[in-house]
Amino acid sequence: MASEQNADALVHGRVVRYDPDVPIAIQPGQGTVNVTKRKVQLTVDVEIVNQHDGTTVWKGQGLSVDGEYTPPADKDGRKIALDKLVTQIVDGAQSQW
Repeated sequence: MASEQNADALVHGRVVRYDPDVPIAIQPGQGTVNVTKRKVQLTVDVEIVNQHDGTTVWKGQGLSVDGEYTPPADKDGRKIALDKLVTQIVDGAQSQW
């Protein structure tokens, strides 16, 4: 990993939507509902810019990822979603090479 001033390219991103608590599996009970599975949903716009000439190397708008978790482990869901996002960005950037 290079410092920003030494990097060949920079990744800029903007979170468009973040929903940390989407129920996806429920278990009905007597007068209550038990949510047994939830997911984090994240939508971002990303741009990779060549730092030497300012051109856009790759741009992804509305990249949407999610990460399932069992409550209360929402950190696990965020990590899964972020791992998926990194994969999408790397795959997108590599498609331009």
